[in-house]
Amino acid sequence: MDERRTPADGPPVADVESVFQVADVRVDDETVYYLGTPLASAEVLERELWGLFRDAGYDVSLTTRAQSSAPFDERPVVEDRFGPTRPQYVLVAEPRSPHIDGIPWTNLVFFVLTVLSTLYVGSIWYYVDLDSPLALLEAWPFTAAILGVLAVHEFGHYVTIRYHDVDASLPYFIPFPSLIGTMGAVIRMRGRIPDRKALFDIGVSGPLAGLVATVVVTVIGLFLDPITVPESVASGGGAIRFNDPLLLVILAEVTGQPLSYPDPGLAANPVIFGGWVGMFVTFLNLLPVGQFDGGHIVRAILGPRQETVAAAVPAALFGLAGYLYLAQEATNAVVLWVVWGVIAAGLAYAGPATPIRDDPIGSRRRALGALTLVLGLLCFTPVPFEILAA
Repeated sequence: MDERRTPADGPPVADVESVFQVADVRVDDETVYYLGTPLASAEVLERELWGLFRDAGYDVSLTTRAQSSAPFDERPVVEDRFGPTRPQYVLVAEPRSPHIDGIPWTNLVFFVLTVLSTLYVGSIWYYVDLDSPLALLEAWPFTAAILGVLAVHEFGHYVTIRYHDVDASLPYFIPFPSLIGTMGAVIRMRGRIPDRKALFDIGVSGPLAGLVATVVVTVIGLFLDPITVPESVASGGGAIRFNDPLLLVILAEVTGQPLSYPDPGLAANPVIFGGWVGMFVTFLNLLPVGQFDGGHIVRAILGPRQETVAAAVPAALFGLAGYLYLAQEATNAVVLWVVWGVIAAGLAYAGPATPIRDDPIGSRRRALGALTLVLGLLCFTPVPFEILAA
């Protein structure tokens, strides 16, 4: 057994057996399965074997025989001090795919659909007459603002993920004809994160890149001409009012540009709303809970103590909802923060991302993490929007 190598030039069985007694090895569709018995805890085993399998081109995980699809028969047994036993644990070594193979059609299709949905929603913001489908193109500044902010945020993550050699997908944009035309974008990380430094860098890169894009989009929007509101809308009374986070107010003050107009027939350019969306998304992503960006940052800084902070986040959001209900009767904001409180509770229960090596990060990263969280607070407003009665 010690002399045998796994198929596809995987790690030698002898090296694996330093922490995992191997009874049998099988290959199924390029995935290598090692049946055997752990000789250490799951954390120690993963830490010891991660580099070995990574160098051979695999991501490795430990599971049970019942939970795996490994093609083992009932024959393999091993001898221990209690006599012959049948191993019940499996090391699953899946081939890493650090590069994109072929054209990512699914990502492209979802992106095109998201472009169309944001163009449609943008046409509403610009009061475009949709007699012709080509009229949708008049809303391209709105689409560029929304998707520009989201894309820069996601590719900030993606570049850092690739830098740390973690296997991940390209961003998936999610079309949805809501107030912004999308439900955002997500990246699927398939590989494990090697250490706290990588976890921190991956967590902080998206919000910082997205904030830079948000500031650029907001400043451009502030200098664009206001749009004309149709008289039927201006005199109708009913509307949705978006309240301004502190960062947006600061940018308006610095540039000397207005965020609203006394004339009901004029409204701020919708590109500014793209910046507002960027700020709102940044704040939510920086909540220090679960596998949100803020959860990654705080987990990298505090280690396992992050879970104590995460447990307080749902309570804080529920408390904010209660305060707004009692003090301001801001019903829409109450519902919003209750929903996010429930989401935060679920994320806190699921737990944060755990790196393979859990050594502390340096003071520079800690300072950058604190600064990033403070910038996230500048993007917060307790009542993001209000529905005004007609």
